[in-house]
Amino acid sequence: MAQLKDDCFAFGGQLTPLAVALDDLMARLSPVTDAETVPIRVAANRILAEDVISDRNVPPEDNSAVDGYAVAFKDLNADGDTRLPASGRVAAGHPLGRPANTGEAIRIFTGAPMPDGMDTVFMEEDCRVDGEHIILPPGLKLGSNRRFAGEDVKAGTVIVAAGARLRAQEVGLAASVGRSALSVRAPLRVGVFSTGDEVRDPGADAPAGSIYDANRFTVMALLDGLGCQVTDLGILPDDADVITAALAEAATTQDLLMTSGGVSAGEEDHVKTALSRLGSLHFWRLAIKPGRPIALGQIGGTAFVGLPGNPVAAMVTFLRVAQPIIRKLAGERHWALPAFPVRADFKYKKKIGRREWVRVRLERDQDGLVARKPHSSGAGILTSLVDADGLVELPEDMERVEPGTAVAYFPFSGMIE
Repeated sequence: MAQLKDDCFAFGGQLTPLAVALDDLMARLSPVTDAETVPIRVAANRILAEDVISDRNVPPEDNSAVDGYAVAFKDLNADGDTRLPASGRVAAGHPLGRPANTGEAIRIFTGAPMPDGMDTVFMEEDCRVDGEHIILPPGLKLGSNRRFAGEDVKAGTVIVAAGARLRAQEVGLAASVGRSALSVRAPLRVGVFSTGDEVRDPGADAPAGSIYDANRFTVMALLDGLGCQVTDLGILPDDADVITAALAEAATTQDLLMTSGGVSAGEEDHVKTALSRLGSLHFWRLAIKPGRPIALGQIGGTAFVGLPGNPVAAMVTFLRVAQPIIRKLAGERHWALPAFPVRADFKYKKKIGRREWVRVRLERDQDGLVARKPHSSGAGILTSLVDADGLVELPEDMERVEPGTAVAYFPFSGMIE
C-alpha cells in the first residue's frame, strides 16, 4: 500500500486561490489503496487498477446493421433494378458456412456475420420479392449497412484506462471483450466522527443545550456515493485524551479520518490537540466562501480532513475541496467536475479575490435555463441545500452578479456520481 508523505498536506502563506491549492495538493498526493480482482457484476463505481486491453475485435467480424439482403456490390446494375436469386439465410450466431456465390443475394438479419464475398446490405423494406428472386433498387452505395470488424474496439487497444471510475458503460464495454473480472482499487477506508458534549445521535434524547448530529450523516452519505468503505466512529466527547486514544486506534485501520468542526484554536477544540500529539495538522487558508480554513493532516499513513462545522459549509467544502482529495487517495485519475452555463436570476455582491458558491434551484423561463437563489442562504441553513438543485460558482475575479449574468452551474446530481 502506498503511504502519504509526511509533509503532503503542508501548505502555508496567505489566502490561497482554490485552484492553486488543489493543483499543488494533487501533485503531492498518491493513491493509498491496494488492487483486488472482483467479478465484473460488482465492478460498477469501483476504480480501475490496471488498463483493460482488448484481446479481440468488437464486433469480431463484419456483420449486418439491418434486416435485409446481403450482396456483392459488383453484381448490381448501376442504372436500374437488379434481379438476383435469394439462395441462403444468415442469422446472428449462425454463419452461412460457405463462400457466397457470384450473382446471388443472401437473406440476412441484424448482427449476422457477412458472408464471404459480400460487402453491401439492402434494407428489407427497400426490396421486392419475386418468387425465389429478389428485386433490388439502384442507388445504394458500396458497403451500405455493413458493420466492420473492430469498428467499435480493435484488438490490442486500451479500452478503459487505469484510474477510471467504472460507470455502467465502462462495465458494459469490458464485458463486450469477454472480461468476466476486473482489477480494481480496494475501497478507500474512511472513518467519520463528530465531537462535542452537546452533540447527539438522531433518535437519542436531546436535553436542553444539545443538538442532533447532521454533519456526520451528510458526510457519510457523500462518502457512500464515492464508493468508500465508511466506518461510523460515532461522537467523541470534549476530552483530548479520549479523542487522542480513539484517533490512534482508528488510524490503524483507516486510510482517511474525517470530521466537521472542532479543529480551530479554541479551548474546546480538542481534535487539534489530539492530531498534534499523534501526527501533524495543517490549516489551509483558502480564499473561498462558504467555509473557513480546511484542516488537513495525518497520523502516520492515515490522512485527516477536518471540514467546517456549519452544515452548508461542510457539504460545499466536501464537494469542492475534500472530494478531489478523496478521489486521488482512492486511486481515481482525470476526474473533473462538470459545469454548465446558465443565467442568474438574482443579484449578488462578492469580494474580489475569493471564490464563492451560491445555492440555486434551476428553472426554465422563456429564454432557457435560469438559476434562482433560495430565500434563506446562511451557512447554517441546511434547508437551503434541500431546496437547491446545485451550486453556482463565482470565480475570484467576479465582483457582482445581476439578473441575466452568465454563471457556471454545478448540479448536485453530477458532483457525486
